[in-house]
Amino acid sequence: MSLPATGRAWHLVSRPHGTPVPENFALREEPVRAPGDGEVLVRNTHLSVDPYMRGRMNDHKSYVPPFALDEPMDGAALGEVVASEAEGLAPGDLVTHNLGWRDYATVPARQVAPLPRDTPRPSAYLGVLGMPGFTAWVGLRKIADIREGDAVFVSGAAGAVGSTAGQLARLMGAARVVGSAGSPAKVELLTSEYGFDAAFDYREAPVGEQLPVAAPDGIDIYFDNVGGDHLEAAITAMRTHGRIVLCGMIAQYNATEPPPGPNNLGLMVGKRIRAQGMIVTDHQASLPEFHREVAPWVDSGELRYRETFVDGLENTPEALLGVLRGDNTGKMVVRL
Repeated sequence: MSLPATGRAWHLVSRPHGTPVPENFALREEPVRAPGDGEVLVRNTHLSVDPYMRGRMNDHKSYVPPFALDEPMDGAALGEVVASEAEGLAPGDLVTHNLGWRDYATVPARQVAPLPRDTPRPSAYLGVLGMPGFTAWVGLRKIADIREGDAVFVSGAAGAVGSTAGQLARLMGAARVVGSAGSPAKVELLTSEYGFDAAFDYREAPVGEQLPVAAPDGIDIYFDNVGGDHLEAAITAMRTHGRIVLCGMIAQYNATEPPPGPNNLGLMVGKRIRAQGMIVTDHQASLPEFHREVAPWVDSGELRYRETFVDGLENTPEALLGVLRGDNTGKMVVRL
Protein backbone atom coordinates (compact mmCIF):
# COMPACT_ATOMS: atom_id res chain seq x y z
CA MET A 1 0.00 0.00 0.00
CA SER A 2 1.11 3.56 -0.59
CA LEU A 3 2.06 5.46 2.52
CA PRO A 4 0.63 8.88 3.33
CA ALA A 5 2.83 11.84 2.48
CA THR A 6 1.59 14.05 5.29
CA GLY A 7 -0.42 13.92 8.49
CA ARG A 8 -1.66 16.37 11.08
CA ALA A 9 0.07 17.05 14.40
CA TRP A 10 -0.69 19.38 17.29
CA HIS A 11 1.99 21.92 18.24
CA LEU A 12 2.22 24.03 21.38
CA VAL A 13 2.77 27.54 20.06
CA SER A 14 2.71 29.56 23.31
CA ARG A 15 3.00 28.91 27.04
CA PRO A 16 -0.32 29.24 28.90
CA HIS A 17 -0.70 31.51 31.90
CA GLY A 18 -3.21 29.79 34.12
CA THR A 19 -5.79 27.72 32.24
CA PRO A 20 -4.73 26.90 28.66
CA VAL A 21 -6.72 28.44 25.82
CA PRO A 22 -7.15 27.28 22.20
CA GLU A 23 -4.68 29.93 21.02
CA ASN A 24 -1.88 28.03 22.79
CA PHE A 25 -2.20 25.22 20.22
CA ALA A 26 -1.94 24.87 16.45
CA LEU A 27 -2.86 21.87 14.26
CA ARG A 28 -0.33 21.63 11.43
CA GLU A 29 0.50 19.36 8.49
CA GLU A 30 3.71 17.37 8.95
CA PRO A 31 5.61 15.09 6.55
CA VAL A 32 5.12 11.38 7.31
CA ARG A 33 8.44 9.55 7.27
CA ALA A 34 8.59 5.95 6.06
CA PRO A 35 10.04 3.60 8.68
CA GLY A 36 13.74 2.85 8.63
CA ASP A 37 15.48 -0.26 9.88
CA GLY A 38 13.99 -1.35 13.23
CA GLU A 39 11.06 1.11 12.98
CA VAL A 40 7.33 0.97 12.35
CA LEU A 41 4.85 3.49 10.99
CA VAL A 42 1.70 3.62 13.10
CA ARG A 43 -1.66 5.14 12.21
CA ASN A 44 -2.96 6.39 15.52
CA THR A 45 -6.53 5.40 16.37
CA HIS A 46 -6.77 6.57 20.01
CA LEU A 47 -4.89 9.24 21.95
CA SER A 48 -4.54 9.70 25.69
CA VAL A 49 -4.83 13.09 27.37
CA ASP A 50 -3.75 13.21 31.00
CA PRO A 51 -3.41 15.84 33.76
CA TYR A 52 0.41 15.71 33.78
CA MET A 53 0.40 17.22 30.30
CA ARG A 54 -0.59 20.59 31.76
CA GLY A 55 2.70 20.74 33.65
CA ARG A 56 4.62 20.03 30.45
CA MET A 57 3.23 23.22 28.93
CA ASN A 58 5.29 25.27 31.40
CA ASP A 59 8.94 25.91 30.69
CA HIS A 60 10.45 24.61 33.88
CA LYS A 61 12.53 21.63 34.92
CA SER A 62 10.54 18.59 35.99
CA TYR A 63 10.64 14.81 35.87
CA VAL A 64 9.70 14.97 32.19
CA PRO A 65 10.88 17.64 29.72
CA PRO A 66 8.44 20.43 28.82
CA PHE A 67 6.74 20.46 25.45
CA ALA A 68 8.92 22.36 22.97
CA LEU A 69 7.28 25.30 21.25
CA ASP A 70 6.44 24.81 17.58
CA GLU A 71 7.18 21.09 17.71
CA PRO A 72 4.73 18.14 17.73
CA MET A 73 3.38 17.34 21.18
CA ASP A 74 3.46 13.78 22.48
CA GLY A 75 1.69 11.41 24.85
CA ALA A 76 0.40 7.88 25.05
CA ALA A 77 -1.34 6.59 21.93
CA LEU A 78 -2.80 3.42 20.48
CA GLY A 79 -2.62 2.63 16.80
CA GLU A 80 -2.30 0.17 13.94
CA VAL A 81 0.99 -0.64 12.26
CA VAL A 82 0.73 0.31 8.57
CA ALA A 83 4.36 -0.33 7.60
CA SER A 84 7.12 -2.21 9.38
CA GLU A 85 10.87 -2.61 9.05
CA ALA A 86 11.06 -4.36 12.42
CA GLU A 87 11.15 -8.07 13.09
CA GLY A 88 8.07 -9.37 14.90
CA LEU A 89 5.80 -6.46 13.95
CA ALA A 90 3.58 -6.55 10.87
CA PRO A 91 0.95 -4.33 9.28
CA GLY A 92 -2.33 -4.72 11.14
CA ASP A 93 -0.73 -5.21 14.56
CA LEU A 94 -2.09 -2.97 17.33
CA VAL A 95 0.51 -1.23 19.49
CA THR A 96 0.78 1.45 22.14
CA HIS A 97 3.54 4.06 22.07
CA ASN A 98 4.22 7.62 23.20
CA LEU A 99 3.93 9.69 20.01
CA GLY A 100 0.36 10.85 20.33
CA TRP A 101 -1.24 14.21 19.42
CA ARG A 102 -0.88 13.30 15.70
CA ASP A 103 -2.33 11.14 12.92
CA TYR A 104 0.79 9.10 12.12
CA ALA A 105 3.94 8.25 14.08
CA THR A 106 7.19 6.66 12.95
CA VAL A 107 8.49 4.88 16.02
CA PRO A 108 11.45 2.63 16.90
CA ALA A 109 10.11 -0.87 17.53
CA ARG A 110 11.71 -0.91 20.98
CA GLN A 111 9.43 1.97 21.97
CA VAL A 112 6.13 0.26 21.11
CA ALA A 113 4.20 -2.35 23.07
CA PRO A 114 2.16 -4.83 21.02
CA LEU A 115 -1.33 -5.60 22.29
CA PRO A 116 -2.66 -9.13 22.65
CA ARG A 117 -4.31 -10.06 19.35
CA ASP A 118 -7.62 -11.03 20.96
CA THR A 119 -8.02 -7.81 22.97
CA PRO A 120 -11.77 -7.00 23.00
CA ARG A 121 -11.29 -3.34 24.06
CA PRO A 122 -7.89 -2.04 22.90
CA SER A 123 -8.46 1.43 24.39
CA ALA A 124 -8.24 -0.14 27.87
CA TYR A 125 -4.48 -0.18 27.32
CA LEU A 126 -4.53 3.62 27.54
CA GLY A 127 -6.48 3.44 30.82
CA VAL A 128 -7.11 0.65 33.28
CA LEU A 129 -4.42 -1.59 31.72
CA GLY A 130 -2.17 1.29 30.73
CA MET A 131 -0.40 4.11 32.51
CA PRO A 132 -3.34 5.21 34.74
CA GLY A 133 -4.03 1.69 35.97
CA PHE A 134 -0.34 1.01 36.45
CA THR A 135 -0.07 4.26 38.43
CA ALA A 136 -2.87 3.17 40.76
CA TRP A 137 -1.30 -0.27 41.24
CA VAL A 138 2.21 1.08 41.89
CA GLY A 139 0.86 3.62 44.38
CA LEU A 140 -0.87 0.97 46.44
CA ARG A 141 1.50 -2.00 46.08
CA LYS A 142 4.90 -0.33 45.92
CA ILE A 143 4.49 3.05 47.65
CA ALA A 144 1.75 2.61 50.26
CA ASP A 145 2.48 -1.08 50.90
CA ILE A 146 -1.24 -1.75 51.27
CA ARG A 147 -2.17 -4.30 53.95
CA GLU A 148 -5.22 -6.37 54.71
CA GLY A 149 -7.68 -4.29 56.74
CA ASP A 150 -6.42 -0.84 55.75
CA ALA A 151 -8.82 2.08 55.41
CA VAL A 152 -8.11 3.95 52.15
CA PHE A 153 -9.14 7.42 50.96
CA VAL A 154 -8.79 8.32 47.27
CA SER A 155 -9.25 11.86 45.96
CA GLY A 156 -10.32 12.48 42.37
CA ALA A 157 -11.82 9.03 42.67
CA ALA A 158 -13.95 9.10 39.51
CA GLY A 159 -10.97 9.74 37.24
CA ALA A 160 -8.89 7.15 35.45
CA VAL A 161 -6.31 6.71 38.22
CA GLY A 162 -8.61 7.29 41.18
CA SER A 163 -11.38 4.91 40.13
CA THR A 164 -8.84 2.15 39.58
CA ALA A 165 -7.02 2.87 42.84
CA GLY A 166 -10.21 2.60 44.87
CA GLN A 167 -11.25 -0.68 43.29
CA LEU A 168 -7.75 -2.14 43.55
CA ALA A 169 -7.63 -1.21 47.23
CA ARG A 170 -10.80 -3.22 47.80
CA LEU A 171 -9.50 -6.17 45.75
CA MET A 172 -6.23 -6.04 47.70
CA GLY A 173 -8.00 -6.41 51.03
CA ALA A 174 -8.82 -2.91 52.26
CA ALA A 175 -11.47 -2.89 54.99
CA ARG A 176 -12.94 0.47 53.95
CA VAL A 177 -12.53 2.55 50.79
CA VAL A 178 -13.81 6.12 50.52
CA GLY A 179 -13.49 8.60 47.70
CA SER A 180 -14.14 12.19 46.69
CA ALA A 181 -15.50 13.34 43.34
CA GLY A 182 -16.85 16.50 41.75
CA SER A 183 -20.55 15.81 41.15
CA PRO A 184 -23.47 13.85 42.65
CA ALA A 185 -23.48 11.56 39.59
CA LYS A 186 -19.82 10.68 40.09
CA VAL A 187 -20.38 10.07 43.80
CA GLU A 188 -23.21 7.70 42.93
CA LEU A 189 -20.95 5.90 40.44
CA LEU A 190 -18.29 5.32 43.09
CA THR A 191 -20.63 3.61 45.52
CA SER A 192 -23.06 1.86 43.16
CA GLU A 193 -20.68 0.56 40.48
CA TYR A 194 -17.12 0.74 41.79
CA GLY A 195 -17.80 -0.64 45.26
CA PHE A 196 -16.57 2.28 47.38
CA ASP A 197 -17.94 2.08 50.91
CA ALA A 198 -18.58 5.84 51.00
CA ALA A 199 -18.04 8.86 48.77
CA PHE A 200 -18.72 12.59 48.84
CA ASP A 201 -18.91 15.60 46.52
CA TYR A 202 -16.07 17.92 47.47
CA ARG A 203 -18.01 20.86 46.01
CA GLU A 204 -20.90 20.45 48.45
CA ALA A 205 -19.02 21.19 51.68
CA PRO A 206 -15.43 21.43 52.94
CA VAL A 207 -13.46 18.20 52.60
CA GLY A 208 -12.40 18.54 56.23
CA GLU A 209 -16.06 18.25 57.25
CA GLN A 210 -17.04 15.43 54.90
CA LEU A 211 -14.06 13.08 55.24
CA PRO A 212 -14.56 12.34 58.96
CA VAL A 213 -18.16 11.36 58.22
CA ALA A 214 -17.11 9.05 55.37
CA ALA A 215 -14.24 7.55 57.38
CA PRO A 216 -15.26 7.92 61.05
CA ASP A 217 -12.48 5.63 62.30
CA GLY A 218 -9.75 7.37 60.32
CA ILE A 219 -7.67 6.28 57.35
CA ASP A 220 -4.43 4.35 56.88
CA ILE A 221 -3.70 5.31 53.26
CA TYR A 222 -4.43 8.47 51.32
CA PHE A 223 -4.02 8.24 47.53
CA ASP A 224 -3.64 11.91 46.62
CA ASN A 225 -4.59 13.04 43.11
CA VAL A 226 -5.66 16.54 44.14
CA GLY A 227 -3.56 18.14 46.89
CA GLY A 228 -4.71 21.30 48.67
CA ASP A 229 -7.67 20.94 51.03
CA HIS A 230 -7.88 17.20 50.36
CA LEU A 231 -4.32 16.65 51.59
CA GLU A 232 -4.93 18.75 54.67
CA ALA A 233 -8.09 16.83 55.53
CA ALA A 234 -6.35 13.51 54.97
CA ILE A 235 -3.53 14.38 57.36
CA THR A 236 -6.07 15.17 60.07
CA ALA A 237 -7.92 11.89 59.43
CA MET A 238 -4.76 9.77 59.36
CA ARG A 239 -4.22 7.01 61.87
CA THR A 240 -0.78 6.47 63.41
CA HIS A 241 1.75 5.21 60.84
CA GLY A 242 -0.48 6.28 57.95
CA ARG A 243 0.90 6.43 54.42
CA ILE A 244 0.27 9.09 51.79
CA VAL A 245 0.82 8.45 48.08
CA LEU A 246 1.52 11.78 46.40
CA CYS A 247 0.42 11.02 42.84
CA GLY A 248 -0.98 14.32 41.52
CA MET A 249 -1.95 17.86 42.48
CA ILE A 250 -4.61 18.74 39.92
CA ALA A 251 -6.05 21.42 42.20
CA GLN A 252 -3.02 23.63 41.50
CA TYR A 253 -2.08 22.82 37.89
CA ASN A 254 -3.64 26.01 36.53
CA ALA A 255 -2.83 28.20 39.55
CA THR A 256 -1.17 31.52 38.76
CA GLU A 257 -0.10 32.10 42.36
CA PRO A 258 1.40 29.58 44.81
CA PRO A 259 -1.57 27.83 46.47
CA PRO A 260 -1.69 27.63 50.25
CA GLY A 261 -0.20 24.43 51.61
CA PRO A 262 -1.71 22.26 54.36
CA ASN A 263 -1.51 24.07 57.70
CA ASN A 264 -1.40 20.87 59.77
CA LEU A 265 1.87 19.27 58.70
CA GLY A 266 2.90 19.11 62.36
CA LEU A 267 0.46 16.23 62.81
CA MET A 268 2.69 14.11 60.59
CA VAL A 269 5.32 14.00 63.33
CA GLY A 270 3.17 12.66 66.13
CA LYS A 271 1.28 10.29 63.86
CA ARG A 272 4.53 9.09 62.23
CA ILE A 273 2.97 9.57 58.80
CA ARG A 274 4.99 8.67 55.71
CA ALA A 275 4.30 10.68 52.53
CA GLN A 276 6.05 9.75 49.29
CA GLY A 277 5.82 11.18 45.82
CA MET A 278 5.70 8.80 42.88
CA ILE A 279 6.46 8.84 39.17
CA VAL A 280 5.15 5.72 37.51
CA THR A 281 7.93 5.52 34.92
CA ASP A 282 10.36 4.72 37.75
CA HIS A 283 8.64 1.35 38.09
CA GLN A 284 8.66 -0.01 34.52
CA ALA A 285 10.29 -3.24 35.69
CA SER A 286 7.08 -4.04 37.59
CA LEU A 287 4.82 -3.74 34.52
CA PRO A 288 4.61 -7.52 33.92
CA GLU A 289 3.69 -8.07 37.58
CA PHE A 290 0.97 -5.43 37.25
CA HIS A 291 -0.53 -7.11 34.19
CA ARG A 292 -0.40 -10.56 35.81
CA GLU A 293 -2.35 -9.34 38.82
CA VAL A 294 -4.73 -6.81 37.30
CA ALA A 295 -5.64 -8.17 33.84
CA PRO A 296 -7.60 -11.13 35.31
CA TRP A 297 -9.64 -8.71 37.45
CA VAL A 298 -10.47 -6.67 34.34
CA ASP A 299 -11.36 -9.81 32.36
CA SER A 300 -13.62 -11.11 35.13
CA GLY A 301 -15.41 -7.78 35.60
CA GLU A 302 -14.26 -7.47 39.21
CA LEU A 303 -12.35 -4.33 38.20
CA ARG A 304 -14.63 -2.02 36.24
CA TYR A 305 -13.73 1.01 34.23
CA ARG A 306 -15.35 3.83 32.32
CA GLU A 307 -14.09 5.77 29.33
CA THR A 308 -15.08 9.22 28.06
CA PHE A 309 -14.51 9.54 24.32
CA VAL A 310 -13.94 12.73 22.35
CA ASP A 311 -13.93 12.22 18.58
CA GLY A 312 -11.49 13.82 16.18
CA LEU A 313 -7.81 14.79 16.37
CA GLU A 314 -8.94 18.40 15.99
CA ASN A 315 -10.61 18.19 19.42
CA THR A 316 -7.57 16.94 21.37
CA PRO A 317 -6.81 20.24 23.19
CA GLU A 318 -10.45 20.54 24.26
CA ALA A 319 -10.32 16.97 25.57
CA LEU A 320 -7.31 17.88 27.71
CA LEU A 321 -9.07 20.98 29.04
CA GLY A 322 -12.02 18.73 29.85
CA VAL A 323 -9.77 16.54 31.99
CA LEU A 324 -8.51 19.60 33.88
CA ARG A 325 -12.14 20.70 34.45
CA GLY A 326 -13.18 17.22 35.56
CA ASP A 327 -15.56 16.67 32.65
CA ASN A 328 -14.54 13.05 32.20
CA THR A 329 -15.73 9.97 34.02
CA GLY A 330 -12.91 7.46 33.96
CA LYS A 331 -10.28 7.72 31.23
CA MET A 332 -10.49 10.52 28.71
CA VAL A 333 -9.63 9.17 25.24
CA VAL A 334 -9.51 10.96 21.89
CA ARG A 335 -10.80 8.68 19.15
CA LEU A 336 -9.44 9.38 15.67
